[in-house]
Amino acid sequence: MKRTHLPLNGLRVLDAAARYLSFTRAADELAVTPAAVGQQIRTLEDVLGVVLFRRTAKGLELTPEGEAGLNALRRGFLEFEEAVRAMQSQQSSKRLTIAAPRDFTAKWLAARLADYGRTDAELGFAMVSSDESLDFTQANLDLAICLAADKGEHEGIELGGRDYVTVGRADSPERDIGWPGCPIEGGEAVITVADAGLAIDAAAAGLGRATVPALLAEADIAAGRVQALARQEGANGYWLIAPVPQWRQKKVKALVAALTA
Repeated sequence: MKRTHLPLNGLRVLDAAARYLSFTRAADELAVTPAAVGQQIRTLEDVLGVVLFRRTAKGLELTPEGEAGLNALRRGFLEFEEAVRAMQSQQSSKRLTIAAPRDFTAKWLAARLADYGRTDAELGFAMVSSDESLDFTQANLDLAICLAADKGEHEGIELGGRDYVTVGRADSPERDIGWPGCPIEGGEAVITVADAGLAIDAAAAGLGRATVPALLAEADIAAGRVQALARQEGANGYWLIAPVPQWRQKKVKALVAALTA
């Protein structure tokens, strides 16, 4: 059903002027001039087709038409306030829904979320795979991580740059382990796996060498599971992204700051 256009500014001025029976005091409350209050009331009267106030020897008074709608108007404003509080309630929630590729979660994100979670017992995380297309509205996401050339249409910040590393064991055969999007030079991979995380695990198992985002291989290199054999710059990097409303949420800003510290 199409909703009637409501002159909300004029109705707000009407409420204030009716409470004080004074355009001057209403103007003080609304931080405008008395002339602006008078203009809003005249405009509202034109829109509604009724007279709302009369000036008498005793001062300003409401007409019956003006008084007839006040109770419902004030109930409506209370409902608006409840609606705003309901919409803002999620700002106080410390639960975040995050979409990320499975290998990124396993190799990099999970450990950092665990560290961040230890800073506040009220923090909670819901993880969603972003291996398919992202829909922030449908999945009710707060933040997403994607491997891409840029942040696209959303707000975002890049994690770790475009550094790629080729990893393997000292005794690994000189054959490439491929995964979707991997920058292999000189033809097709001899072995292919589903993602960069599995490529690192295959290299650690001695199946060959894998060229992956350096961010994903940091922990395995530090643990000695694989060695860094070569480095190069890739076309894509990992991006933290979200539409503007989500990006501005206090809890999202805090998480982004923690992940990029």
